Amino acid sequence: MTIFQSAHAESNLSAPDREAIAKEVRSELNRLINQEGILDKAIERGIINFVNKQQALAQKQQQSAGSLKAKNVRVVSTSNDHIRGNPEATISLVEYSDFECPFCKRFHPSAAQLIENNKGEVNWVYRHFPLDFHNPGAQKQAEASECATKLGGNEAFWRYSDLIYARTTSNGNGFPIVNLVPLAVEIGLNESQFKQCLDSGEMRERVQQDYENGVKSGITGTPGNIFINNKTRQVIAASGALPVERLQRIVDGLLKSDTPQSEAK
Repeated sequence: MTIFQSAHAESNLSAPDREAIAKEVRSELNRLINQEGILDKAIERGIINFVNKQQALAQKQQQSAGSLKAKNVRVVSTSNDHIRGNPEATISLVEYSDFECPFCKRFHPSAAQLIENNKGEVNWVYRHFPLDFHNPGAQKQAEASECATKLGGNEAFWRYSDLIYARTTSNGNGFPIVNLVPLAVEIGLNESQFKQCLDSGEMRERVQQDYENGVKSGITGTPGNIFINNKTRQVIAASGALPVERLQRIVDGLLKSDTPQSEAK
């Protein structure tokens, strides 16, 4: 029986006995506080719990705000977007990306695998979001990919983009600008036409349109991903180089949803 149990059980103790027990209890409490830091540990646990709750609340609020802005994402267009997979797929993974971003390089095969795993139900839409600190490389690579599209269509865009991601070492200078024209020639595009397109800067505005819609949709870094259910218009923001398993869970959730949401802009 502990000291505390004894104190409750023996309510008929004499005053001296009760005082002796109280003295022993105070002594034990002082020992626990001073020698073993019980009070300090309790306070520390309280602080940690408070911080964790605040972080969880902030993350939830950030996700909520991100999902709200994500509704500004531009509707997927077969005439204006780079689409891999079934153009009529129920779900679109819209990626705002930067060719010189190391996380985008890591994410590229994951997005491709997601499309492969969901035969016809998911497509991948690539949009440009070149970051200032990766320029001029990221910007020129984005423009070059658009020149590839101009000369060779959607297929040329994806072949050109896949090769940049496969070969770049990222972070701004990972794929030299001088190699952009030779890469176009490598995939069978006309050298002089490609060079004229790239040097003229005619694709700068096309890249900027993607970038501005990304900003409007809450994109702040790359890869900035937004999933769209093209039937219900439900959108989910899911930024970062997420693994295929995480991407699949989002897709599965959207495929189960049949409640129309506010339409994407």
